[in-house]
Amino acid sequence: MGVILFISGPELFVIVVVVLLLFGANKMPDLAKGLGKGMREFRRAADEIRREIETSTSEIRKDINEVNDEMKKDLNS
Repeated sequence: MGVILFISGPELFVIVVVVLLLFGANKMPDLAKGLGKGMREFRRAADEIRREIETSTSEIRKDINEVNDEMKKDLNS
């Protein structure tokens, strides 16, 4: 079965059994769907933050690249 987030097969089996006992078989699909939606939302938020950081620092990176190019030209001449 492999290792998922440092959880081996027997540990994962125990977790599934405990969840099954606590919530019942009828609630398992709803829990999985909610977990999937939460993970999707977290990934979307992380991507949005990454895009915001990249757009806000794009001018700074452009200025740094221009200075770097000028310094290379000065060193070569």
